Amino acid sequence: MPSSPNASLQLPFDTVVVAGGRSSRLGGAPKAQLSFEGSTLVAHTVAAVRLFGAVVVVGPEDPRLPPDVLRAREDPPFSGPAAAVAAGVVVLDGVSGRHEWTAVLACDMPHVDRALPALVRAAQDVPPEVDGVMALSDEGRAENLAVLIRSAALSAVLREVPTVDVSVRSVWRHLTLDTAPVPHASTSDVDTWEDVRRFDLH
Repeated sequence: MPSSPNASLQLPFDTVVVAGGRSSRLGGAPKAQLSFEGSTLVAHTVAAVRLFGAVVVVGPEDPRLPPDVLRAREDPPFSGPAAAVAAGVVVLDGVSGRHEWTAVLACDMPHVDRALPALVRAAQDVPPEVDGVMALSDEGRAENLAVLIRSAALSAVLREVPTVDVSVRSVWRHLTLDTAPVPHASTSDVDTWEDVRRFDLH
């Protein structure tokens, strides 16, 4: 079971889990359904954030997810992660009791639960003029799909900019985001069969 941020760091947030890519470097094998620690990658990600607020998974239907997990699909399918984020946020904006913060996470970071405390802590500390925080790996790489953003700012920018077949970075550049250093390998993702073996997935 993924660890949760310490109670002193808890900050309610809703979450968009991006889970609808083509997995082209895995020959089309869906990364979201790879087995990890007795679960799937997407279910593991959902479990890491489910206690904090509403969760929407954007991708193909998955009946094994808990019934309270919301579902969405980017339009058109496979039109990229920015379109997936936009589809997920539309669903969350219809949720009663929408939280002030929204996490956007890729489904293919097996240890993203370890990054959450750093993101939560950083979000609690940012001044009002900052829209959110983005995970920064110990290798110095900013992770565009491991972010915590003010919900109002996120919804506003997604209404204003193109999202179909564009990079998430092209959307984030319209926001003011700080970076939050996260623990080693907590945002390492699964792109290749070498990664599958490294994380002992199957």
